[in-house]
Amino acid sequence: MEAYETVYEELKKMDISFDLVEHPPALTTEEADLYIEGYEGVRTKTLFLSNRKKSAYYLVIMDDSKRLDMKKLGELVSEKGMRFGSAENLMKKMCLPPGVVSLFGLLNNSEHDIKICLDKEMLSEKIVSFHANDNSKTIFISIDDMYRFITLSGHEYSIINL
Repeated sequence: MEAYETVYEELKKMDISFDLVEHPPALTTEEADLYIEGYEGVRTKTLFLSNRKKSAYYLVIMDDSKRLDMKKLGELVSEKGMRFGSAENLMKKMCLPPGVVSLFGLLNNSEHDIKICLDKEMLSEKIVSFHANDNSKTIFISIDDMYRFITLSGHEYSIINL
């Protein structure tokens, strides 16, 4: 089964409705945004990060139009030396390659050791979008269903003000 098919099946099992847009592969959020113009919802940026020692991993989800201040994030999560996780660790923890990082990669994090940080600013919207663990498909779900997905996948989240 393809990675995106697993996402569809899991969302159906969780009783989470979604809209889907298929498009050419997009490696950046700017590129993906071109394919989903006219659809309601926050275009998210999902970043896989680690602390300096690579002993803690984070999935930061924010509006893709914002820039992440790594120093501020480090202060908010009480970590020093926040950095992007390596391609190797991304594959190990979420079974995803760079350019395809998605909330739905949590389905592959059986250790449940990734900390999810949601930027407060985007949470006032009703709909959010994510890759379907495949950068040629974008899924739109409600904010409430995003919370449900995180919880039902066995993870916890914190809301931070980036």
